[in-house]
Amino acid sequence: MFRGVYEHQIDGKGRTSLPAKLRETLVGAYDERLIVTTALDPCLHAYPAREWELLEASLATRNPMEPGVKTLMRLYVAPAQECPVDKLGRILIPPTLRAHAGLEKDVVWAGMVKVIEVWSRDGWRRAQEDARGAADSADVMRVLTELRHGREQS
Repeated sequence: MFRGVYEHQIDGKGRTSLPAKLRETLVGAYDERLIVTTALDPCLHAYPAREWELLEASLATRNPMEPGVKTLMRLYVAPAQECPVDKLGRILIPPTLRAHAGLEKDVVWAGMVKVIEVWSRDGWRRAQEDARGAADSADVMRVLTELRHGREQS
């Protein structure tokens, strides 16, 4: 499971280092291939290839003409690209993906259990502020309590 928040830099060619803790999880539980795509937020989602393949297989069972499915495929699946981790622990993020997330210099990697979010540092800070401002403490605590007691969200 991916967890933690890490700051790194991205170079002029679009390469950035995958944080060591996230790489350990990736290599230990998966392989060194990440599928990176645009998120609905101004960030990227980086999936281990196996998790992405499970998502695609599940999506393939849906009616592609259903509006929500078609939109998801256009916004999430179509822009996805494989970004392997090189021997130095770096990945090359393609220009179109960098543009979506506003990645220019400072990058934040956020472990989100089965997916990793990749943000610009400023975008991450804004998202954190927005989340804190919108968070309903009672609702967050209810979900946490349900998870701790093995019940699914209702």
